[in-house]
Amino acid sequence: MILSDKRILEEIEKGTIIIEPFKPECLGTNSYDVHLGKYLATYTDRVLDAKAHNKIENFEIPKDGFVLQPGTLYLGVTLEYTETHAHVPFLEGKSSTGRLGIDIHATAGKGDVGFCNTWTLEISCAQPVRIYAGMPIGQLIYFGVDGEIETMYNSKGDAKYNNKTTKPVESMMWKNEF
Repeated sequence: MILSDKRILEEIEKGTIIIEPFKPECLGTNSYDVHLGKYLATYTDRVLDAKAHNKIENFEIPKDGFVLQPGTLYLGVTLEYTETHAHVPFLEGKSSTGRLGIDIHATAGKGDVGFCNTWTLEISCAQPVRIYAGMPIGQLIYFGVDGEIETMYNSKGDAKYNNKTTKPVESMMWKNEF
């Protein structure tokens, strides 16, 4: 079941959901709007290797915005830091973002119970579009969990995205054995 606005507020009060900064006006009927942070990143190499540590270059979005170009993968980050201790968070794009031809994630829309961080966004676009730091970029939806959690994400020794950050994080696929 998806949590309603009232239930999200109850969980925030209990401390099982943390959103920083929290703004009541960003709470929807059954979601919470998140915003684009001030940093973007691109990979330094055009060809990426799933077995290699692909390097990124971070840059700050200028005050007058930044024009995304089709054919380039941009890594962004949410302004909001979140913690989820009893629910499964899903990050989805806002319809207004989609109507600009912007996708905010390629495949990684689901978080794990115990995820505590900002969200790295995998941004692509259908045509050139100017974006701005602080603009609404997506929405978090929370689902209840059926059953006990054996290992929370933030306590997994092999979790790849546990280091708190305000900048986008590159793929850590290279840490997997295959």
